[in-house]
Amino acid sequence: KKKTKRLFDPLLKMDPLKIVDAKRVVIKAGTSVVSNEDGTLSLVRVAAIVEQVYALLKLQKEVILISSGAVGCGRRKLRKQSLLGTSLRKQMHSCSSLDDLADEDESEFYSAASASSGQLELMKVYETMFSQFDVAASQFLVTEYDFNNSSRRSHLKNSMEEIIKHCMVPIINENDAVSANQGYTDDNIFSDNDALAALVAQQMGADALVLLTDVDGLYDRAPSEPDATVIPIVYRSAGDEFSYGAKSNQGRGGMSAKVGAAMGALEAGVKAVVVASGKDTTVLQKLFVTGEGAGTLFLEQPPSTDEPAVGVSGLTPTSAQQAASARDAGRKLQGLSFSERSGVLKAVAQAIRDNEESILLANSRDMSAAKQNNLAPALLQRLKLSHEKLVTVARGIDQLADLAADPLGKVLGRTEVAEGLQLTQLSVPIGVLLIVFESRPDSLPQIASLALLSGNGLLLKGGKEAEHSNYTLHKVVVDAVAAASDGKVPREIVGLVTSRTQVSDLLKLDRLIDLVIPRGSKALVTNIKKNTRIPVLGHADGICHTYIDQHADDVKAAAIAVDGKINYPAACNATETVLIHQAKVDSGGCATVMRELRKAGVSLKGGPNAIAQGLIDMSCAAKSLSVEYGDLTCLVEVVANMEEAIAHIHEHGSSHTECIVTEDTATAEEFIKTTDAACVFHNASTRFADGFRFGLGAEVGISTGRIHARGPVGVEGLLTTKWVLRSTVGDTVAGFSGTGDDTRTYTHRSLAV
Repeated sequence: KKKTKRLFDPLLKMDPLKIVDAKRVVIKAGTSVVSNEDGTLSLVRVAAIVEQVYALLKLQKEVILISSGAVGCGRRKLRKQSLLGTSLRKQMHSCSSLDDLADEDESEFYSAASASSGQLELMKVYETMFSQFDVAASQFLVTEYDFNNSSRRSHLKNSMEEIIKHCMVPIINENDAVSANQGYTDDNIFSDNDALAALVAQQMGADALVLLTDVDGLYDRAPSEPDATVIPIVYRSAGDEFSYGAKSNQGRGGMSAKVGAAMGALEAGVKAVVVASGKDTTVLQKLFVTGEGAGTLFLEQPPSTDEPAVGVSGLTPTSAQQAASARDAGRKLQGLSFSERSGVLKAVAQAIRDNEESILLANSRDMSAAKQNNLAPALLQRLKLSHEKLVTVARGIDQLADLAADPLGKVLGRTEVAEGLQLTQLSVPIGVLLIVFESRPDSLPQIASLALLSGNGLLLKGGKEAEHSNYTLHKVVVDAVAAASDGKVPREIVGLVTSRTQVSDLLKLDRLIDLVIPRGSKALVTNIKKNTRIPVLGHADGICHTYIDQHADDVKAAAIAVDGKINYPAACNATETVLIHQAKVDSGGCATVMRELRKAGVSLKGGPNAIAQGLIDMSCAAKSLSVEYGDLTCLVEVVANMEEAIAHIHEHGSSHTECIVTEDTATAEEFIKTTDAACVFHNASTRFADGFRFGLGAEVGISTGRIHARGPVGVEGLLTTKWVLRSTVGDTVAGFSGTGDDTRTYTHRSLAV
């Protein structure tokens, strides 16, 4: 698979244009895309184009299709007619297939005749395929005269607009039977379908033009050469020149024609042009539905530095340079004093308050799209922002800003190595953090504030479902940072990653990125761990238990279990399983807890023991005892004693947060000592496992690992250490060799910090 290589200035901000938001799109499918090597139509690729066009129509986009392929269809049709017109004897002795007639003499009008005979075949295929989706198509055959003559040009445009208004797809091709276009000439207004597509895009006011070909995009050298790499973005204003490989043996245009068409379209006012592989049967979906991007994106000029954007194919810095920029910005941030960094955080908190209306408006767009896309209820709950959530976010950032002492440069230990030789251990930033999170846009400013306080550079990749929220929040944060620091800290201190494919590139940069923290599903965490050598901090599941001991107060137990489940069911610290001591089943305490859970709207699933004792109906038996429900569903299971409860937790839990409800202090302490989890609580809801509630101000995530940090990860979890050795006499190791009158002696005496 060819690599992607960024050759243009990547440090510029992204353009406001969003490819995914393009309303009118012109798509050109080249001969090498719609046809096989023998000239027959590739029904697989044509069908893929039709299906993707239908998907764009469903998104209320207007699509104009320029399709090659008629000449190839017509050539075979003419050969067939030649074969049928030959005497049977000649047929038997001279040729055995249509291809044997390939060398017959062709007049200068043979290609024109092929196009004429092939157009009907081509349109029959398109009509049949589009009809499967109840979409109607219309054919336009044009010549350069239709564009040179103002009256004909106006009629063509108006006719096409009328077709589009009726939700039909115009399919355009050159009328070769009339024009007999034989190739490139200086006088032709267009000489191939690439140039025709650019002209149509200009005349019809298209937002985007897509040129589908048989290669992945524009390469930095011939695609056949080793290490050839795709150039993801080209600016027309840069005036770069390119070398091209040989064109395909099908069609008239090659890559040079496509680049020329792209440049011409941009000059004429088309906002963006993409050259991509039509052999990728999901290419249009990547460009206009998922926003993943594909191929090479052509723009008029480097975008504005004022408005970074999301969902723009190719419009991102190189992964390496984005990470390098974050590291450089982090070092500049470390140069600020504690009071200056605190001032930056105060400014970020205030910016969140001041921009609440625009933040909530952006979030409403995400919520509307998420509901249309049937996003899971648990993810919807995490996605939604509110006034209350933003107040909590701003308050948490203020709490960080009000810390009494600077977490950076904190003396963790001091040792006198020898007289006049002192060793100090200091807290320092980790470096560059990559945080990949799903759904929860409120985590963006929280994580950013932790990075700002701890002096770390930060790269953030949120889920596509929150793209508008993340974009708005990111802009609010970086604008506040730049303003509050008087430009000392660049906006690149917090980079927003907008492409899913870019994450794959970032995960390879173990020399530039120091820690990855995934916040999301088990699949997300597992995938990241499998695909990087960078240390990963996070948890895969949030399967939290509340164990109700035989000595528990029934009222407290019910309140804690209900709060743990319903306070925020989608949170990773929500209670997913309630374990109940057998004695509570016998005394009726279990019934109290279950009644209160049901009153709160919780659907109860039963473990084997709960089912066996008739506490829960067999129809509600749990399929698994290791489930993070993320909604108002809770597993109830009965255990014989605390030891069995702990064994259940260790077997089915995720080492996140576990709670015991009991009035017996000794039992509680034994539970705390024995239970292996990041957080273990006594008589307190599992929902307390949170950086803000712990007084950390915010959290970058909750770690269930055993190295570096565990539980809610606040500022302290984003720091590492530096050893500083100071000598007043100019020490050498040889001076401690133990020989000579002036030999030095180690004292290794601990000093107060």
